[in-house]
Amino acid sequence: MNKDESRIIHKKLLEYCLTKTGAYIDHPFGMDSDIIKVKNRIFAQLFSLNNTPMITVNGDPVTNDFYRQMYPEYIKRGYHCPPVQQPYFNTIDLTGNITESELFVMIDNSYEYVVSKLTKKLQKELENESNDFGQ
Repeated sequence: MNKDESRIIHKKLLEYCLTKTGAYIDHPFGMDSDIIKVKNRIFAQLFSLNNTPMITVNGDPVTNDFYRQMYPEYIKRGYHCPPVQQPYFNTIDLTGNITESELFVMIDNSYEYVVSKLTKKLQKELENESNDFGQ
């Protein structure tokens, strides 16, 4: 994958993440990575590791393990996470043989997982934001 292709996939995934209700970009680790959050909780991280485009997504350990088994060459436990958190994060090499639609499903799972862990009050605020935008 060349730099242009890498930028295109990064842009597509970022745009998809931002379609989620309440999603926004943050840069707590510097401008080299796009951190996508909902209600101050990270659900996706887009970055480059050794010039390879990557995304890290959150999720339940069972689902994440399933994806790691399906794509062992391209999906690893969250490489940057402490060991206790690693089962909850997958870091995905975007140069791998994973379709865009599969990546979108993983992003959906991550978003839904993070939202499910929010307090009831924050979930209600998010629901109200969704209703305000007619989603």
